[in-house]
Amino acid sequence: MTELKKKINLFGLTMIAVGSCIGSGIFVTPYEVVQAVPHHGFVLIIWALGGVIALTGALTFAELGGMFPKAGGVYVFLREAYGETFGFLYGWVILMVINTGALAALGMALAEYITFFIPLSAGTKVLFAIIVVLGLTIINGIGVHLSQALANIFTGLKLLAMLAIVVVGFMFFEPENVSLNLNLFEGTPPSLISGLLIGLIGVLWSIGGWHHASYLAGETINASKNVPRAMVLGALIVTLMYVLINLAYMLLLPLSDIANSARVAGDAVGSVIPSGGKMVAVAIAISIFGTISIYTMSAPRIYFAMAEDRLFFKQLAKVHPRFRTPLNAMMIQAFWAVALLVFWRTFSDLIAYVTFMDIAFMALAGASVFILREKRPDLTRPYKVWGYPIIPAIFISISSAFVINTLIQRPRQAIAGLIFTGIGLLIFFVFKKRKDKYVD
Repeated sequence: MTELKKKINLFGLTMIAVGSCIGSGIFVTPYEVVQAVPHHGFVLIIWALGGVIALTGALTFAELGGMFPKAGGVYVFLREAYGETFGFLYGWVILMVINTGALAALGMALAEYITFFIPLSAGTKVLFAIIVVLGLTIINGIGVHLSQALANIFTGLKLLAMLAIVVVGFMFFEPENVSLNLNLFEGTPPSLISGLLIGLIGVLWSIGGWHHASYLAGETINASKNVPRAMVLGALIVTLMYVLINLAYMLLLPLSDIANSARVAGDAVGSVIPSGGKMVAVAIAISIFGTISIYTMSAPRIYFAMAEDRLFFKQLAKVHPRFRTPLNAMMIQAFWAVALLVFWRTFSDLIAYVTFMDIAFMALAGASVFILREKRPDLTRPYKVWGYPIIPAIFISISSAFVINTLIQRPRQAIAGLIFTGIGLLIFFVFKKRKDKYVD
């Protein structure tokens, strides 16, 4: 049995798109952005720029998602536009680097914030992260109705927590203590363009994930309409919340304090509310827990689609006879994330590496809208990207500039990602040879 059950509605899918973006990043990475661009106005601009990337990407992917309302999302877009090689490489990188690395990092981040309340040794933190990743994978493997409920609950809670931080920022803002410089012509940072692109590493790490809604098209009610709507709504909601919460940070703390704080949310609220640090720790723990839940559910649909195409282990194409979920694919992802937890123990050094690979493939997927309009004019397009060809061109241009700048400024992480992609290429040829032999 290989048919996935359609049970996800528009609200649930939008919550998945939002929840995939809002993890730990918005509570941690603002200090990296401020270090790259130490200016109030440009900090807000760079977060808004991340929103532009997400929104133009969502509008572009909306056309693609409407054309291919099936499981796999970006993997399917790349396969249809460029062929099986690029589709496989994306799935390979998602499995071996991006999604499993993110799961490992999120698990460790959750363990770190739990130490606000319970002391944990280094080894216990790793064990705690392993239990969370495996536990949520099993829960989500029971059925999408349960995972959709988890996404709705935890995404709703994290949005409420972020709104609370924004309200605190505006309520306790004291102009005599914090001076905002929103004049872009005053105090302009040196090497502004490079700084903006470097700052985008933290921004894109925090805002990435809106496209996870496309992975679940095969289980979405009225997918051709609801997948595009969910991605666009998700990008808009996340952009608005990120700009507002960064403004709240700057209303509560001097820019220099933000630049030196890896726990800016806790420090910001704690500066005006004595128990603010612990309150924010709870909010962050909820946010990370919800994001881990979504990630254990969404990306395995890529491996499922690859296996259905006989370009990956055939066992990953099996749907559990009772729960009707790709449980094998979900467990493979969980086990590799556990391996990363055991051997890496931290993901902080790989943020640039993961984001570099992710955005590189996102740019390629965005460009596929041009290719498919020429290559497959016969396909039904329930939605056509607004502002074509300008909107997709904006997404591709900014994403490409980010990738090139990361290759220059962070060569170790970028080259490592390219090497890993090369390994995936060799593995693809093995599966391709087997497939061709099977067909013959």
